Amino acid sequence: MRKGADLLLRLRPWSSKAFALALLATLAASILQEAIVSVGVSLHFATFFVAIIVVSLLAGAPAGSCVAAIAIPIVWWEFLPPQFEFSPLSGEDYHRFALFLVFSGLAISACSLYREALAILRK
Repeated sequence: MRKGADLLLRLRPWSSKAFALALLATLAASILQEAIVSVGVSLHFATFFVAIIVVSLLAGAPAGSCVAAIAIPIVWWEFLPPQFEFSPLSGEDYHRFALFLVFSGLAISACSLYREALAILRK
């Protein structure tokens, strides 16, 4: 239990390492999402949810929020048709973004509570 808690609490929220992890995870999620889209499956935010959860657990809520904030323009620019340009959003796109933000907020909150519980148990 202690080793797992130490691993999850190693990075401090608001540190430069936490935000570097957020940027790397966002880049990895984007590359993986591009691979999924090239196969023909269009799950716009699937890989970004995983990145948000991993980053929120390892680096805290601010870094997880950073991933969520960066994911929206990336998906809009790279994965919504027409690809590689910012076109006007449809009602369905706004709905998709709103759901992403709601579920991202819930995931970030749950991960933050988990980190706080681990910190309490660690003492």
